[in-house]
Amino acid sequence: MASSDEFPGVVPNRSDGNDTPGKPLTVGSQLIDKGAQMLQSLKPIKQVNQHVCTFAMYSHDMTRQIQTHHYVTRLNQDFLQCAVYDSDSSTARLIGVEYIVSDRIFESLPVEEQKLWHSHAYEIKAGLWMNPRVPEIIQKSELQDLTKSYGKFWCTWQVDRGDVLPLGAPSLMMSPQEVNPGMLKPEMLERRQEKYGVSHESLMQSRAGIVVSEKINTNADYWKNVGKGFAIDIEQTPEMKLVAPFP
Repeated sequence: MASSDEFPGVVPNRSDGNDTPGKPLTVGSQLIDKGAQMLQSLKPIKQVNQHVCTFAMYSHDMTRQIQTHHYVTRLNQDFLQCAVYDSDSSTARLIGVEYIVSDRIFESLPVEEQKLWHSHAYEIKAGLWMNPRVPEIIQKSELQDLTKSYGKFWCTWQVDRGDVLPLGAPSLMMSPQEVNPGMLKPEMLERRQEKYGVSHESLMQSRAGIVVSEKINTNADYWKNVGKGFAIDIEQTPEMKLVAPFP
């Protein structure tokens, strides 16, 4: 069993019933946070400009599927970076990070690196990728570009198995696809539709005119070629590099 799939064991919950262990915020901590918000720029956070709700599955166990909420920052036209949360609530847990690159950048990557990435074409055409509460007409040109993009998503907090802390090794995630074992479970879509009132069928219809490139690199979604995923094992190194002491 890979380190990324080992069950971490029982961790005590908070006494106030919240899933995450720890004491409730004190008034002093809240005042410090409010003061920092007024005095600090928080520039990276303020560059987040989109909320995307979609789905992902573990590369080493595609029966485990999760709904994800990506908060997206655009560094340039070819590169997006996403802080990934388990919900869109004020108490959402940061569960990972995804990097998204254009096909131009992806094609420049080494083959072994490309195998860690997934394509987005099916995810978008099938109505799985959505921007909650944003009209589709506003998203059309962006969605067309995203069908040619690729993502690398590392999950650092496996909340779906009940972890109340980010434990163990990070897990590489894949996007849903049109073939097994990459098909998304229907109940995942039903739960999202209940929350946002938008069906993936309606999104599919509105995206029927989006053209998908026939040149999706087959090194992405590598599991489709070999039937195997990737998992991380944690190993102790025989030695470690040390910083030289000051003279």
